Amino acid sequence: MKLAIVTAYPPSKVTLTEYGYHLVKHFRLHTDVTEIVLICDRTEGQKELTFEEQGCTITVEDCWDFNSYANLFRINSVLSKTKPDAVLFNLQFLKFGDRKIPAAMGLLLPWICKLKRIPTISLLHNILEQVDLENAGFTKNRVLQKIYNFIGSSLTRFVLSSDVLAVTISKYVTILEKKYKARNIALIPHGAFETPPEPDYLLPTGPKQVMAFGKFGTYKKVEVLIEAVELIRKRSSEDIEIVIAGTDSPNTPGYLDQMAEKYRHVAQLRFTGYVAEEDVPCIFGDSAVVVFPYTSTTGSSGVLHQAGSYGKAVALPDLGDLSILVREEGYKGAFFEPENTASLANAIEGIIGNDAHRVQLGKTNYTAACSLPMSDIVHRYIEFFRAIQYAQNNDFDLDVPQIAKQLQSVT
Repeated sequence: MKLAIVTAYPPSKVTLTEYGYHLVKHFRLHTDVTEIVLICDRTEGQKELTFEEQGCTITVEDCWDFNSYANLFRINSVLSKTKPDAVLFNLQFLKFGDRKIPAAMGLLLPWICKLKRIPTISLLHNILEQVDLENAGFTKNRVLQKIYNFIGSSLTRFVLSSDVLAVTISKYVTILEKKYKARNIALIPHGAFETPPEPDYLLPTGPKQVMAFGKFGTYKKVEVLIEAVELIRKRSSEDIEIVIAGTDSPNTPGYLDQMAEKYRHVAQLRFTGYVAEEDVPCIFGDSAVVVFPYTSTTGSSGVLHQAGSYGKAVALPDLGDLSILVREEGYKGAFFEPENTASLANAIEGIIGNDAHRVQLGKTNYTAACSLPMSDIVHRYIEFFRAIQYAQNNDFDLDVPQIAKQLQSVT
């Protein structure tokens, strides 16, 4: 199978970059995949394509740009030129831009592939029905929110023209099937990026690192984390370093610079900037606790799965998709009230002040991450592609819910 994967890819700063990297890494190892056509965004610097394991050929087509009106035509042109046997889209609503027209045009691509009769799966990491438009950086205007919801519903129908629409949370399946009367939606869990050997759960000497990871400024806010640690410092003797690992969200350029200036008086506060893939194990490995300073959620959390892979305790808000994810996939953490400094301080202190509790949380999360490795997730996608091709060749409708149920029982 010659598989095209449409995704942002490191060293890109566009959302879902890390997930795109691990999709490519694991698809290239599958025996059914003979070539990957990586249709990614254009970036400065070399693409991160150095893998330890031998795998299939990767052809890079870096042809699109964030916020470009030409993305639809450029990607369509590459698909016509390369003629893949199947296409996988790694999507969310702001994948192709934070300007409304470029973002919308990019989401027409699954429909284009349907017209071309290319077997197509779209992985949609969030659905607009579950996104807080204000916190996610779309708009605070209530009238505009209604307009965006209408446009979002229309765009969702285009994405639903995929042969299979994959989502990572069971609630999304229920919402989409009920609202759009769709029968081509499959629950395929997020999966753990890596399943390294079980760690020893020891911490490096020196201050205990309290770390947040991601793209910040919209629904991920660092203020509550910094102020929570300052509160702990006032009432205890804990030696703590605050580590903000990552970059600004595309919607909020300059946010982290503003935070660095606002909190320049705070001791042991480190902003790492962009974290390359090879540095991710060290960032997580050195952390005593991984904190999720979210005001809302917009889908499954790659950071939670990464934390689990490295055996880390987590402190997270008890809200939305994160709560569902913890219940469904077996993760465990210290919950706090969103945007509540005292509540977060209590959650962090309960972990770093009790080493046995920290280790137990880390072991639970490591077990949860190992139960859903990316190799199993990729296998599910391959089985769906096989089913789509078989259905097309024999001219019958694909029973996506039944196939999804069979795959869940097998893996």
